[in-house]
Amino acid sequence: MTQETNEATDPVPDEEGYQRGLGGRQIQMIAIGGAIGTGLFLGAGTAISKAGPSLLLAYAVAGVVIFVIMRALGELLTYRPVSGSFAEYAREFLGPFAGFVTGWTYWLFWVVTGMAETTAAAVYVRFWEPGVPQWGTALVFLLLLYAANLISVKLFGEIEFWFSMVKVTAIVGMILIGVGVLVFGFSAAGDTASITHLWKDGGFFPKGVGAAVMSLQIVMFAYLGVELVGVTAGESENPERTLPRAINTLPARIALFYVGALLIILSLVPWSEFEPGVSPFVAAFGKIGIPAAAGIINFVVLTAALSSCNSGMYSTGRMLRDLALRQEAPRRLTRLTASRTPAAAITVSCLLMGVGVVLNYLVPERAFEYITSVATVCGLWTWGVILASQLRYRRAWRAGRLPAPTFRAPGGSWSRWVALGFLVMVAVLIALDPTARISLYVFPGWALLLVVGFRVLGRRNPAAVHGDPHGHLHAGSGE
Repeated sequence: MTQETNEATDPVPDEEGYQRGLGGRQIQMIAIGGAIGTGLFLGAGTAISKAGPSLLLAYAVAGVVIFVIMRALGELLTYRPVSGSFAEYAREFLGPFAGFVTGWTYWLFWVVTGMAETTAAAVYVRFWEPGVPQWGTALVFLLLLYAANLISVKLFGEIEFWFSMVKVTAIVGMILIGVGVLVFGFSAAGDTASITHLWKDGGFFPKGVGAAVMSLQIVMFAYLGVELVGVTAGESENPERTLPRAINTLPARIALFYVGALLIILSLVPWSEFEPGVSPFVAAFGKIGIPAAAGIINFVVLTAALSSCNSGMYSTGRMLRDLALRQEAPRRLTRLTASRTPAAAITVSCLLMGVGVVLNYLVPERAFEYITSVATVCGLWTWGVILASQLRYRRAWRAGRLPAPTFRAPGGSWSRWVALGFLVMVAVLIALDPTARISLYVFPGWALLLVVGFRVLGRRNPAAVHGDPHGHLHAGSGE
């Protein structure tokens, strides 16, 4: 393993120095947990109110695009499994500037997500204890997850395993109960629950096809995090076996946890009874009359928020250290602890998430929506980079310049181009939405900051900008 002393002087060591401590069981659950988050438990309420039952079609179509993206990522991961994979592949196939932008943008994505999720978790706790200060609870959660991430990657994986287990068990339980209500007619909603709610209350497109299309931007936020399995590549015990397995189960997870769960919910209660900002799961099971349903669902939503924040600390630490190894961030951030965790990088990221605790206490309620819209645009960039890198890689191995992957993405290049076009369309939809549009005001400033930072980096350390320490193929070298 690379030692700490060497990492401070060698910006790109042959070995990243991480401990491969994530087993197949944990990788599978991290992948599953990445597909179940606050976007589903809370965001679906707003989406249902805007699109009605046609939201099911939006989730299905977006799910197909997400699978195309993840199979493209899987091809890259089996070619070269590395931590900080998105930025690494961007550097190799799209050039140093693309890698620089991707690394910092994905880091920003999880920092702002962590800001939102810690505050959301504190709000959920107030469901049981209204008198507890929101900022205090958010700070406690932040410190607990920070400590867990510092101890070891095995502890992170174990915490994420159980967080995901709670979410999976809850959704499967909701589906089974919902099917029972529809088939056997028990509970307070038994007389009115019917699958006909999908088309009899104004039709499948009650607000028009345009409303269904506009809901895609909300739907894509719900899928953010599925790519986290790529960040775990450098610490997976057997990435060639566990990562393809995790990616191949994605369609089943989307069909069950998103389309399946919402299909049941929309059959139990007419879509018109759901309200923005209210969990459709809490609302539906409130109608059924299950004792303590609201409290149970609130616990699940709390778990989803803490899981997202936990994942955020993990990924920001790895991405920031990867930037430091490339001399694109302070070199002190390359240091690993005795347990092989990037403590310095995690600490910096956690401190910035802590700023979010203060900001969310001071700014209006819409701050959460603004932050999540910024996260969505960051996610769109990351997904686009994955697709573009895979297209370049495929062209290179077909020309004999790089080895062929052991886990090939299905379909021709056309499927990746269609997925790229879909991401562009979602960005346009964000621009058309007055609430989400704020993220597009933020990004020109972020882009300017990155351009300036890259030019400063080029003057201070030209090798970090133009060098190719790995000897890999770049976009400008015959690709």
